Amino acid sequence: MSGVQTLRLRHPTNTEDSKPREPTKRHTGILQDQLRRAARPPWCPSFSMAVRLLLLIRVAAAMYANIQDCDEVFNYWEPLHYLDKGYGFQTWETSPVYAIRSWAYIVLHYIPVKLLTWVIHETGKRPAFFAVRAFLAIACSICEAKLYDTVKQKINNRVARYMLFMLATSAGMWNASIALLPSTFAMFANTLACSFAFIPASNQNGRRTLAATLLFATGAIVGWPFALALAMPFVFEELFVFAGDRVTPSAKGSWLVNRWTRLLLCGGAAMQIAVPVILVDTFFYGQIVAVPWNIIKYNVFPDVARGPDLYGTEPWSFYILNLLLNFNILLPLALISIPALAVTYRIDRRRLGLVRPSTEESSPFILLALRLLPFYIWLAILTVQAHKEERFMYPAYPLICFNAAVSVYLIRGWAEIVFIKATSSPYRASKSSIFRSVTLSITLFAAIVSFSRILALWKYYHTPMTVMYRLQADELPRVLNATGIALRPHPIAPDRRTRRNADEDPIDLSPIKEFGLRVCIGKEWYRFPGHYLVADGVRVDWIKSEFDGQLPAHFKPTTGGLRSRIVGTSAIPLGLNDLNREEPMHYVDVSTCDYLVDLDFPHDPVSSTYEPRYAVQSDTWERVACLPFLDARHSSLLTRTLWLPGETWQSLNKYGDYCLLRHKQNVEDKIRVVGEAIAKGEIKL
Repeated sequence: MSGVQTLRLRHPTNTEDSKPREPTKRHTGILQDQLRRAARPPWCPSFSMAVRLLLLIRVAAAMYANIQDCDEVFNYWEPLHYLDKGYGFQTWETSPVYAIRSWAYIVLHYIPVKLLTWVIHETGKRPAFFAVRAFLAIACSICEAKLYDTVKQKINNRVARYMLFMLATSAGMWNASIALLPSTFAMFANTLACSFAFIPASNQNGRRTLAATLLFATGAIVGWPFALALAMPFVFEELFVFAGDRVTPSAKGSWLVNRWTRLLLCGGAAMQIAVPVILVDTFFYGQIVAVPWNIIKYNVFPDVARGPDLYGTEPWSFYILNLLLNFNILLPLALISIPALAVTYRIDRRRLGLVRPSTEESSPFILLALRLLPFYIWLAILTVQAHKEERFMYPAYPLICFNAAVSVYLIRGWAEIVFIKATSSPYRASKSSIFRSVTLSITLFAAIVSFSRILALWKYYHTPMTVMYRLQADELPRVLNATGIALRPHPIAPDRRTRRNADEDPIDLSPIKEFGLRVCIGKEWYRFPGHYLVADGVRVDWIKSEFDGQLPAHFKPTTGGLRSRIVGTSAIPLGLNDLNREEPMHYVDVSTCDYLVDLDFPHDPVSSTYEPRYAVQSDTWERVACLPFLDARHSSLLTRTLWLPGETWQSLNKYGDYCLLRHKQNVEDKIRVVGEAIAKGEIKL
């Protein structure tokens, strides 16, 4: 405002306490820039900014990513739902007879489910589902950002920046980061472990050894035992490589004793993690159980009739092709990282710091090779196994991005060498934007292809989750309305109600239990998204299809809190075996179903005794919702892999109808019966 004088105060600047900010140190990592060495370091996001960037993307994945694997649903979402609600599907893996799934891991995710109830009094199942995914997104973001921060400090600023961008935009990380799977937990733990393991080993830094050992062990014991293989280079460096130490020949003996003693002590401490895991699993199974050992025994020492190969085998190329889908050009870049390092060692050795290290210290070449090696080890181990699954690669996903980022940086170095040789001018090279353009082109291309892949997964395969939402949001309110039941807002905390309009409140569907509705699934059993996306009071059952393997049974229903669930988790279920042998007792007759989820391909109709075309049986079944679902067999390889807008691209794809069908007579009868019972006062709502 004019005519008003203001007064600004500030601290004095000439006090003795004020200290100039120390300049950021450069050229302290394993890889060192050769151009503009005296200039300020290239810009890199801070740790907090990296967390926020990753969190934004990971939470988006929590809300929109598909469930990629039926094992995630039946072995983890369903047991978690059982702990929460007292009912759900059970597989043979969680039977006390076999016990190869850890309740300790599942219980960890019971916490975010209950936080909704304790903090904001939210008891809905869909919010609980997304709360667990958001919890995973937060954990993943912190682990990735910690690894990024270590790479920035100990490897190279540019490598860290490339890796962060690759992690954030990768289709593989989009899927893996929010999956409720032990392999995802192992990915979190190993990523955090690598953030310590990538610091050069040193006798003065015992914290690094202890933290990395504890984290690798946590990933193996709580998550997946085989993920411990990723720690092999860390163990080798800890025991045999000078790394951050300078050791004279006379001191080598005591140095070895110190290193071996330290790792053994840390390993002993890490083994204590198994104690609470065994206690929790013993509590829920009702008998002393060591689940990590059961997993190893089942997978490594199977007998003739049993073992993982019962569930399918794949050729050696499976992981290469799958990783190309999820990481596109980042995979070949990751695969050439060690060869590229060898080339750089020959033609650009200054980029590795010490030109000729003495016999008392380690070569930066060896240190970087040890950090690139875990991905190769993991890929080799999984490739030789007959049974292959996409989720098995999850623990190494962040390392793919790290290896690829190193390759991009080394390729940039080669381009600098070629430019300098062609122009004989390091000064012109320092001013050129060519190198920035090369690295930007590589990372941006990978991001665009990944984004197209993410959109393809959403557009082509998200329908099973959407159909279950349509059941809850559209069909169940219609059924309640048909009986004259007034739809009430879902009960929520009073303080929340004041902040919302009444018409925005979720509908209370609890009266639906009076109808005894049954949703049946046949050949689409492996796409069932889980009970968390099915309203309370609706039962899900299987009907016979052409599939002749074993389907999950129902847990023994229980009421009460978490402690009461031991009745079901410790009970030996009927009809579950480890031979993948079909059990007819798990099926219900299709005539007893009120709703049916089925997939129909009108352009290429196929019908059989156990898989008739229910969607066209209009006399019996009425379409509640039918949404497009990609027919991969009759679609172009490229267009089914990636999504692009435009009719030309989409015309190369074929789609089926993924339908929620309503049994006309059954639903009408139940509406009539419940309506009459309400009118007579037999049902009070």
